[in-house]
Amino acid sequence: MKMQDTRDIRADRSVVFAAILDPEILKDCIPGAESVTGDVTSGYEAVVTQKVGPVKATFKGAVQMSEIVQDERLTISGEGKGGAAGFAKGEAVVTLEEIEPGLTRLSYDVEAKVGGKLAQLGSRIIDGFAKKMADQFFDRLKAGLEPEPEGGAAAEGEAEAPVKKAGWLKRITGRG
Repeated sequence: MKMQDTRDIRADRSVVFAAILDPEILKDCIPGAESVTGDVTSGYEAVVTQKVGPVKATFKGAVQMSEIVQDERLTISGEGKGGAAGFAKGEAVVTLEEIEPGLTRLSYDVEAKVGGKLAQLGSRIIDGFAKKMADQFFDRLKAGLEPEPEGGAAAEGEAEAPVKKAGWLKRITGRG
């Protein structure tokens, strides 16, 4: 399965890049994440519980960051095992482009595979689930990094995401 998409995020490219590498921010952004530990050098360990169609499983996996070009691009590779439910593995190339000062275009290109019971669900269910997970992740990242809209409410059409954004900018920039 392959997916591509972009998000325009009202934040500096260096801030977006740093957020993608921060395990606490990753935990806040990954739907169903119970824990994310580690660092960019040694890799990350994650525990994520998700329901895909009729199959609910807790996946334990490892994620590696490679081909890192500071504030511009990186490749994220990972594999998770969900016991009898099967496995999921994939790779994403993430690129960041400064559209204008304070506005970053994040683009991603993902290739993923599933096996076990998950693969038996059919490509329509798996593809829809993968798109939903990616959308939720990047919507949460965007919501956590952008300033609050006027009036403090989410803009119409934006996904409601339970983002623990307090402290994100302070973690990344040391100020905020």
